[in-house]
Amino acid sequence: MAHKPVGNCVTFATSATSAQSTAISQQSDTLRVVSVGQNAYVKVGGNSTATTADYFLLSGIPETISIGQPSAQRVVGITTGTTTTIDFPEGTGSPFAAGDYVTLSVIGASGQSGYDFSHKEVQSVNNTAGVNGYFSTRIVVDNDSSSGNPAALLESSWAELRLSVKVAVKNVSGSGNAYVQQVQVSGGA
Repeated sequence: MAHKPVGNCVTFATSATSAQSTAISQQSDTLRVVSVGQNAYVKVGGNSTATTADYFLLSGIPETISIGQPSAQRVVGITTGTTTTIDFPEGTGSPFAAGDYVTLSVIGASGQSGYDFSHKEVQSVNNTAGVNGYFSTRIVVDNDSSSGNPAALLESSWAELRLSVKVAVKNVSGSGNAYVQQVQVSGGA
């Protein structure tokens, strides 16, 4: 089986207590995970805690784990406040559902990185057409962003919302490290 790396490798220290990676913006449907130093249990999700009931990894043996289809969508509007409202282009809908975790990246405009956020939970999805002149899908994200000027963002930037995951690892005993890399897989097992 051949692998093509996607994005950056994420490394974090592990122990007999569940440890969690930083957020990984999903760009592939497969993670390659290896536990170095200890046998371990692994769980992939929003904000997960690994337990002895989860996927078992032998120390030093890499495993590929399917994490489902990646989802991303262009953002055409952002409303800031105690939550963040994200507007998608008219006619496109939302690939995200309540309970998903998402990461926002604003690309191409200097001074706009204040809109970026990482691994926040989607609270609701609204696709009701024609309310107050609004005709596209809108989601509400649990992200306090009470500053900024969204109109300026849309004039000079490209913004993308992407599904994100975290990987939790719990060693059988002792300490070690986990290495997580998104990959594209080709060929047979």
